[in-house]
Amino acid sequence: MFASALLLAAALAGCGERRAPAGTDGADPERGRRLLAQFQCGSCHVIPGVEAARGTAGPPLATFGRQSYVAGTLPNDPPALARWLIDPPAVKPGTAMPALGVSPDDARHMAAYLSTLR
Repeated sequence: MFASALLLAAALAGCGERRAPAGTDGADPERGRRLLAQFQCGSCHVIPGVEAARGTAGPPLATFGRQSYVAGTLPNDPPALARWLIDPPAVKPGTAMPALGVSPDDARHMAAYLSTLR
């Protein structure tokens, strides 16, 4: 009985807040979630956990952390994703996603949140 309770406690310890994935260098996924709302990313994307993020112009981001590539060109890792968020047209000329004035620091936090979506 004690072993079962211990196993349940260990499993539940992993539930709850989103943790920054490897490669995010101490970025804060919760701050990233708030920044996604602030930059109105939900105008174009469905993003779980971001209020009113029900846009359909861009792809839904519900499983973004499981994707292999960012915009079909960059490997989906936090540094590459941050580069994309800072200036999408520089990464993929002709993309419909505009540069929104996201700073490198903000992009790091946003990438940390998006990487948690599985």
